[in-house]
Amino acid sequence: MNEPVLVIMAAGMGSRYGGLKQIDPVDPDGNVLMDFSIYDAVKAGFREVIFVIRRENEQIFRDTAGSRIPSCVRVRYVCQDIENIPAGFQVPQGRVKPWGTGHAVLSCMGASEGPFAVINSDDYYGPSAFRMIYDYLTTHEDDDIYRYMMVGFRLGNTLTENGHVSRGVCSVDAGGRLLSIRERVYIVEKGDGAAYSEDDGKTFTDISPEETVSMNLWGFTPSFLPELKKRFADFMRDELPSDPLRAEYFLPSVVGQLIEEGKAGVTVLRSPDRWYGMTYKEDRTAVAAAIASLKSSGVYPEHLWESGI
Repeated sequence: MNEPVLVIMAAGMGSRYGGLKQIDPVDPDGNVLMDFSIYDAVKAGFREVIFVIRRENEQIFRDTAGSRIPSCVRVRYVCQDIENIPAGFQVPQGRVKPWGTGHAVLSCMGASEGPFAVINSDDYYGPSAFRMIYDYLTTHEDDDIYRYMMVGFRLGNTLTENGHVSRGVCSVDAGGRLLSIRERVYIVEKGDGAAYSEDDGKTFTDISPEETVSMNLWGFTPSFLPELKKRFADFMRDELPSDPLRAEYFLPSVVGQLIEEGKAGVTVLRSPDRWYGMTYKEDRTAVAAAIASLKSSGVYPEHLWESGI
């Protein structure tokens, strides 16, 4: 079995954040949020990182997060190009938005041949999540169906007081198998609970903060990339026409299709850690405070990598 690779989706435009949030420092050393994810991943056993980026930002990533990774870890960069679409299709006039998380991972086609984990660059997952996913990827392979894995989080641990968030709400059976996942693109804190909207915040429906949600921390075998490629053409044909400037090819939607078809089984392991993220500019203060607290409690050294791997 090939050693697993960490894929970091870092090509988002940060429209709600108001800038390139992936490289906004969160500590006095200039570390960004994904530096802590990379640190946790390497401590868990990962020895290769692939950044999925926009072509115009490659040098920025090389000079920041990429330059801080120890030399014993292989680092590669792949570009998520809006023009990278199936033959016979065209980019809609006026479209500048990337195609979404499914297309981001599809950009790794040819770059990764073994199992791989996927994370968002602007999310903090915590050390336990990376230990879970590394252990799974190094002990499981496909058999009669695809064997994938997801680290889930308690919804209440993934909200921000600064606005709405998008979460994949999961249905999980008693054995820890993912039954379905539904993308809720507008979830907000509501007192001690949470609520979601399907009409851009005009009306809300309560949702339990105990629900398990996906934060795009997935573990896949190599079988997933060909499935992504095949289904992207279906997305372009069937879903894009209804919203040509904003429709996205969501990673969880593809996983859900494979589950419904009986082609994949997804094990869900729930992390006890709190999520932190950079959805809005106002989130940065809270994230920086959380990182400082994690350092003071010994989860991270004062200076990342100061004691090596």
